[in-house]
Amino acid sequence: MRLTTEEKIELGGKDQGTINPAFGVKDGDEQPQMTVDIGDPHTESLEEAMDKGSDLVYSLNDRPPWYLCILLGFQHYILAFGGIIAVPLILAEPLCIKDNNSAKSQLISTIFFVSGLSTLLQTSIGTRLPILQGGTFSFITPTLAILALPKWQCPAPKASMMLAAQNSSSSPLQMDDSDEVWMTRMREIQGAILVSSLVQIVLGFSGLVGLVLKYIGPLAIAPTINLIGLSLFIEAGKKSGGHWGIAALTVCLILLFSQYLSKVDVPMIAYKDKKWKVFQYPLFKLFSALFGMCGAWLVCFLLTIFDVFPSKSDEYGFSARTDISLDAVTNSPWFHVPYPVLGMMAGVLASTMESIGDYYACARLSGAPPPPTHAINRGIAVEGIGCVLAALWGTGNGTTSYSQNIAALGITKVGSRLVLQTTGLLMIVLGIFGKFGAVFITIPDPVIGGMFLVMFGMIAAVGISNLQYVDLNSSRNLLILGFSTFSGLVLPTWFHSNPGIIDTGIKELDQVIVVLFTTHMFIGGFFGFILDNTIPGTEKERVSNKDSLTGQVSVRALCYRSMRKTAQNQNSNGTSHGVKPGPINSMVFTKPVPNRMVTTGV
Repeated sequence: MRLTTEEKIELGGKDQGTINPAFGVKDGDEQPQMTVDIGDPHTESLEEAMDKGSDLVYSLNDRPPWYLCILLGFQHYILAFGGIIAVPLILAEPLCIKDNNSAKSQLISTIFFVSGLSTLLQTSIGTRLPILQGGTFSFITPTLAILALPKWQCPAPKASMMLAAQNSSSSPLQMDDSDEVWMTRMREIQGAILVSSLVQIVLGFSGLVGLVLKYIGPLAIAPTINLIGLSLFIEAGKKSGGHWGIAALTVCLILLFSQYLSKVDVPMIAYKDKKWKVFQYPLFKLFSALFGMCGAWLVCFLLTIFDVFPSKSDEYGFSARTDISLDAVTNSPWFHVPYPVLGMMAGVLASTMESIGDYYACARLSGAPPPPTHAINRGIAVEGIGCVLAALWGTGNGTTSYSQNIAALGITKVGSRLVLQTTGLLMIVLGIFGKFGAVFITIPDPVIGGMFLVMFGMIAAVGISNLQYVDLNSSRNLLILGFSTFSGLVLPTWFHSNPGIIDTGIKELDQVIVVLFTTHMFIGGFFGFILDNTIPGTEKERVSNKDSLTGQVSVRALCYRSMRKTAQNQNSNGTSHGVKPGPINSMVFTKPVPNRMVTTGV
């Protein structure tokens, strides 16, 4: 049996098509409609372009078997693990946690728990795209700025008990002083995140974000998504630099499984219909990232056992050892229930801008049309709700869409929403089982770095792919693209090199300016947006922007591809592969009908 993508769009002989269930419906009784002119003379080439990148094993609305959902969901869990645990590990020192591994374990478990809740909300009632929610680096800069204030400097060891007594009504003998020191700082951060997250909720539910979307074209989206990948090259280099050999091994294994062996089906035995059957299964394509990371992890484990890697932390290759973080496994509790704990405005704005670009990238890789306005509004609002939950539970951070997991959709060819919902459940459950999550802290940095090299490169390429709707022979478009992308690299780098350059006298305003101008995606998207809407252009230059924005190109191509594949399935195998019979034979494919319109609900 060979897995095939279940067709979700069926068009009959009537003018009214079926509703696209990908994004749900807008609030109210009326289903929004979008007209698509099938008679466009450019349809065929657009259709062919869509077909080239539409070899998904499972598309957005497909429902893989439960055991596949668990395995694929676990793969997303592994991919997000490195980025999510980086947030509490970065905040550990400014929060004065120091070497308190128990506190670190609590933070890690809590952020996974909240990330799972946010993922379920986003995939169920938000954008309804297969997009994972996790900790965001947009909140780290203002958090570090707040904790750098003199009142939050870490006390000397002897002063910690006195400070704890001053910040708590409890007696020093009734509490763990080290816990109270970092929890006091946590409450300060959580209050700021809670208030700023309410603004994100208002932006989403009021529709203000959607009002701006009609002015956002590919020349604004492309540099935003592109810079998501390009801006993380330093982090990928740091992780990989611990041992370039292990990082290269990880890259080679991921490429081997995802590209060279993607067409190889592995024979597997399964019991079905009261007898054993042999199935041909695309195992390498589905679990390429998981196999690649686990293979490199196993090599590091063996080399650590045989003492091939150095045992001194200042020697090259030490970070490739798998026994560096074993104390986190031994000291973490078996069960941990996250605790609720009662200037971040710039982090919210940067996270919102980044998420909009992620939504477009996720829709493209999962085989869905570009997200409509009401879906993006819901998505931003749900992200705000996720940040509120993160504030209440005390993660020290907010939540946002995870770019590396979006890239995994393109590598594994699995864009099912159900898989990401399973990932959310796994994150909640495994966030409660502290020991299980602590085991994955032992993944060496070079292995994570090798995975970053592949994933972030994929994200950058997805951003560039949006330019297929733009006339790249136009000097206007080349100027906008080049300037916005280059500025998105130059300005944040310069501000990072000159951290004290912004001094307006108002600390909160300084934090907003610093965060915005050190966020690559915001700078690139901002300049692309301004220039694309202010520099005059011909109708030929700007018509592609309109088509890609409203989703007409993608939806039209999806409709044609769906009709053709449905007809092929019916002619070859009746109602096999889960395709329901319908009036597809009444459609004429060879000659477009002029002035005929098909409406599809989004």
